[in-house]
Amino acid sequence: MIRAVLVGATGRMGQAIIRVASDGGDINITAAVDSPESTLLGRDAGELAGVRSLEIPVTCDLAAALALADVVIDFSSPKATEEHLAACRKAGKPLLLGTTGHSPAVAHLFERAAREIALLVSPNTSLGATVLLELARVAAGALPREFDAEIIEAHHRMKKDAPSGTALALGAAVAQGRGGQLTDIAVMDRQRGAMRRSGDIGFAVVRGGTLVGEHTVLFAGDGEELTLTHRAVDRSIFAKGALRAAAWLTVQPPGRYNMGDILLTKTGC
Repeated sequence: MIRAVLVGATGRMGQAIIRVASDGGDINITAAVDSPESTLLGRDAGELAGVRSLEIPVTCDLAAALALADVVIDFSSPKATEEHLAACRKAGKPLLLGTTGHSPAVAHLFERAAREIALLVSPNTSLGATVLLELARVAAGALPREFDAEIIEAHHRMKKDAPSGTALALGAAVAQGRGGQLTDIAVMDRQRGAMRRSGDIGFAVVRGGTLVGEHTVLFAGDGEELTLTHRAVDRSIFAKGALRAAAWLTVQPPGRYNMGDILLTKTGC
């Protein structure tokens, strides 16, 4: 049985992972970690997630938890990423990082950590969204440049970052498919009403209710459209994907990985 430390155990994703893991599988959650400011420290992680008592109290001591772990699953806060990367590097533990909203400046920290540990960074751990990224990349490369690309995403009212990490990853996939960089062609705001420039990738964001997550890549040409959509209706899909990825990560050498490395090698993509 693979032993996993879950960081961000009291959040939506953390609790979903606990619920899925408690049903059995290859991974056993052996420690639950949250921020020192959490009001839920000391509570049982299983009870907080709505399952039976797991006799795993929520703590803020990541270093102690790492001593008895094979892998770390982190769905906490981008503010803590640097600290958690350092702790995993020191302990030599693989890390699945599912937090989003990182600044571009953190990229060099990922590359440095990946020289010492297996590191998988993914804004979306669902299997369907992973395939959507590859489909968007292939479609962007195959379609003429005259097809305008737009990314539309929708999430629950409490989501903090916008556009979502998955939306940005989709934009990057489209840009890559066309041989470019997203930073040069992304359009986040059209308030000024400027006409669309050829090659731009536009982003539209919806926030409301309890929407789990929906991402659409629209390629709009003259007289025809191609739409690729992934819709999440249950947060457990992300939890299942994260647990599958964490198990895979435990047998990988140091390096930087993504969800596509798990799913798409067998397709030849």
